[in-house]
Amino acid sequence: MEARHHKDRAIEVARERGIARGADFDQAGVPRVYLQRLTRDGVLQRVGRGLYKLSDAPSDAASSLAEASRTQPKGVIGLLSALQFHELTTQTPHAVWMLLGPKDWAPVNPAVQIRVIRASAPSLRAGVEVHTIDGVPVPITSPAKTVADCFKYRNKIGVDVAVEALRDLFSRPRRPPIDDLWRYAEVDRVQTVIRPYLEALA
Repeated sequence: MEARHHKDRAIEVARERGIARGADFDQAGVPRVYLQRLTRDGVLQRVGRGLYKLSDAPSDAASSLAEASRTQPKGVIGLLSALQFHELTTQTPHAVWMLLGPKDWAPVNPAVQIRVIRASAPSLRAGVEVHTIDGVPVPITSPAKTVADCFKYRNKIGVDVAVEALRDLFSRPRRPPIDDLWRYAEVDRVQTVIRPYLEALA
């Protein structure tokens, strides 16, 4: 009876969290030994160190973003990963690009490869949208903020990628107001960098 209770509780936790951490099961009173059993029995799937999901849970194409977000909840998905999510690039990043504050801890040996970029508090908070992926709330920079960030970190991703993203953003039928991009360019202090490219698109 006790085993059945722990199994039901573990399934409930995994269903609620989408991707659950070991600590989530601890709080629910599920001993870690049951996680091993449920994984062995095919009820749970281990998607990373200390990360579990239901084996029959539908998997989104952006699952790696959810896994990264559960690994470091303070991080914000940005740059190349956000470009791919918003369909603003033809590139497929080999790692999840995550913005972190100057003092936030960087994941060590995470389930998915994470490329950490340090950002100041104002830049980290601006233009963040929360999207639900695999049942996990994932903070991702908005399209306009992502483009501004690409110009800020152009030395890391390449100015050609930033320009391509800018063109794709403003070729969309429902493109964001130019004021949005300009506001984020001001937060990132790249107004002078981005201005000539904006003028060329005007």
